[in-house]
Amino acid sequence: MKRFRIIALLPLLAVLGGCNAVVLNPAGDIAVQQRDLVVISTILMLLIILPVMALTAFFAWHYRQSNTSAQYDPDWAHSTHLELIIWSAPLLIIICLGAVTWMATHMLDPYRPISRTTPGATAAEIKKPLNVQVVALDWKWLFIYPDYGIATVNEMAAPLDQPINFKITASSVMNAFYVPALAGMVYAMPGMQTQLHAVINKPGTFKGFSANYSGSGFSEMRFNFIGADQAGFDKWVADVKASGGSTLGRTEYLDLERPSEAVPVKKYASIDPQIFHLILNMCVQPGKMCTHEMAAIDAKGGLGLAGAYNVQDIEYDKSARRGSDPMVKKSYVASVCTKAAPMGMDVQAAEVTPISATPLLGAGLPRPSMFQSFAPKPSNS
Repeated sequence: MKRFRIIALLPLLAVLGGCNAVVLNPAGDIAVQQRDLVVISTILMLLIILPVMALTAFFAWHYRQSNTSAQYDPDWAHSTHLELIIWSAPLLIIICLGAVTWMATHMLDPYRPISRTTPGATAAEIKKPLNVQVVALDWKWLFIYPDYGIATVNEMAAPLDQPINFKITASSVMNAFYVPALAGMVYAMPGMQTQLHAVINKPGTFKGFSANYSGSGFSEMRFNFIGADQAGFDKWVADVKASGGSTLGRTEYLDLERPSEAVPVKKYASIDPQIFHLILNMCVQPGKMCTHEMAAIDAKGGLGLAGAYNVQDIEYDKSARRGSDPMVKKSYVASVCTKAAPMGMDVQAAEVTPISATPLLGAGLPRPSMFQSFAPKPSNS
């Protein structure tokens, strides 16, 4: 009967043989260094875990009730030698583990430009980085190549042994950009830009996906990462430009931004050079004020009470299209009126000259004096 159980388990072993532990067999130097950190940390921890597990089994067996030859000493209380072993070994392991982790944390910082492309490469051999702008959408990935003027959906490529500089953002909710064969995961957040520096060293097609749950289409939010030699990458770029795809501008992006699942690969032969800047600053919709413009106004003191009413309703609401209307209708600043551009005037057509470089004030509010006292004045009565 036991023999038949073993035979029945053989198909399961065959299934396990088809698994690809890509995290332990990556194709990029950054992922290789991260793999080495995981392996070294695991070995350091096993130096204490394995002896403890072995001694636990040994003590349970050696001091069992039926073993009358084992020494019985109920009055034993302390051993200096044993205390030194128990405390010094874990302490040394923690020191080594902390040193390795601290160095790797700084060396593998995703914002840090890579100092090598392969284990034996020098700084002089590093090629010019490839710039890729990544946008996490619902539920697909948009890749923009600003140096080549192209963009793709759910597919990207990079040449071998060339640094890749990723700039990552999102359109609505938080996601996590992750290609296990390339490097560790980095979060993508709306209105914010994160970075990742990586390199691919082996040719092939690798899987990338979102590692942060973001809604009903999350399971299909996957893409192909293609690693190719320079000739293969140049051919891929030429194919994208010759695909006959439309230009990725404001209108095309707003249509692409709408939630969709299991989206096939899509290619854009040309792009609006400012599209990623507009996405990052959440002002792709024509006429909408960008967040960096709002920050500039706030840095100069804001617009006071007058600016609170200078808003316009959002025409395309993400919450409504998700089926969950917000309790309060969202709005955004549409424009800022000055004395040179009164309300109702076409601000875009008028060239407005700044009146003053001093901080902006609210309408009708006096400028507070630096030495003004706010203490109550004494009464004359």
